[in-house]
Amino acid sequence: MVTGHIPLENTRFILNGTGVAGLFGGEEAIASIASGHVFEGRKWFGWYNSPGSYIMGMRFSQLARSAIPSISLSEGELAQTDLASLFEYHGQKGPKFRVVHSGITFQETGHLAALFMKECMELHAIPIRGRETQPVSITIANLDHVPRHEEFPTLQRSCAPFYASLPILVSVGTCAACGCYDDWFSFSVILFGIIVNGISCLVIGSGTFRFKHPEPAPGSPPGDGILGCDEGVVLLKGQEGAVNAVARGRFSLLFEWKDAWRSVRLIRMCSILLVIQAIAQLILVPQSSPFGQLMFVVSVAVSWLCNLWLWSTDKEKIQRDLLMKILGRPRLTKFILGTRTSMVVFVLLALDVDDPEDLINFFLPFNTRIWQMWKVAVIGRLRNHEKLTFDASDWDEPSLLEGERQLLETLFKDSQQAYEGFEQYRERIFPRSKMQ
Repeated sequence: MVTGHIPLENTRFILNGTGVAGLFGGEEAIASIASGHVFEGRKWFGWYNSPGSYIMGMRFSQLARSAIPSISLSEGELAQTDLASLFEYHGQKGPKFRVVHSGITFQETGHLAALFMKECMELHAIPIRGRETQPVSITIANLDHVPRHEEFPTLQRSCAPFYASLPILVSVGTCAACGCYDDWFSFSVILFGIIVNGISCLVIGSGTFRFKHPEPAPGSPPGDGILGCDEGVVLLKGQEGAVNAVARGRFSLLFEWKDAWRSVRLIRMCSILLVIQAIAQLILVPQSSPFGQLMFVVSVAVSWLCNLWLWSTDKEKIQRDLLMKILGRPRLTKFILGTRTSMVVFVLLALDVDDPEDLINFFLPFNTRIWQMWKVAVIGRLRNHEKLTFDASDWDEPSLLEGERQLLETLFKDSQQAYEGFEQYRERIFPRSKMQ
């Protein structure tokens, strides 16, 4: 056993809870800095002592590691970073997508397709009269606007920068108060926090949202396609460039400096400064006076409340709004049908394809005799652009059993009700130019 004086027994250094502010509130602080790409002018309002510096430093380090050089003919070499590293969107997977005219099927799509699908799912649906087993929704998306190959979405106007003025005033005020009372430990920590958070906002805020999608080949046919999930389908109608924007587009964060790796070094510098800030808080705040510690807590608390307000905003909804703006605010019309059979007929009518056989087999791959008889009758009428009206002569087949005859009659009636609903809302489904 060691005897004698206990090491550091006469020191005034005391570790207390105020010094670990860098370990809390990190997610809210990240949301605050990330909002600089969404709320106009927000990057200039980061000069306050924010909590969560250690967590921010770690996230910035991830952002720097995700950087990929991107060549631009007009700007030279740029740095493209993974937006998920900052916004904590881990690449949502979109639903299955089928190209109508080529028959190509993608088993899954990307983040923007998932956002668009969710936007459609939240629309008010027009019910189509008919039998109901398991309702399925159909959203008709007329994509009349073709986005450019590369776009930088316009930032939204918001009052967020003005709310950020409050923590700035509080942080500067508490820092000045500590200086007036000669509490240089708290003064230094608060001032350093103001500077580091402000620089971080400017560096990250200098990046811009970039939207990009593959350019279609010249002379490509219409890109009409079907996004599908268990709850319903979305019909994307328009040129291939417009449909690609939904099915294959993506958001990224681009730093437009001539030297791509200069931006990476600046992000890493911010990451190091944020970690140093967390260490400085842990060491210096316990050595300050009770008044200095109170001022530090007040500055951090007010900053955290501002960050919390920004963190509470629906970041996914913001991205959906940006996507809809890029697409030119397309006309979305949603219907709900009672059965999958009626849904398939409604889809075929809305797409107005010359040969519906592939699509009808894609949605309903059943091969029994009843289904084959129904498919032959429906496909024949669609190919000849005839009305989908049926009577007893269509299902009164002597070779059928009574149960089979009833099933066939039910399928035909589902098809006719889908056709009647389509005719009722034809003007809302097709643009006027196509109807003329």
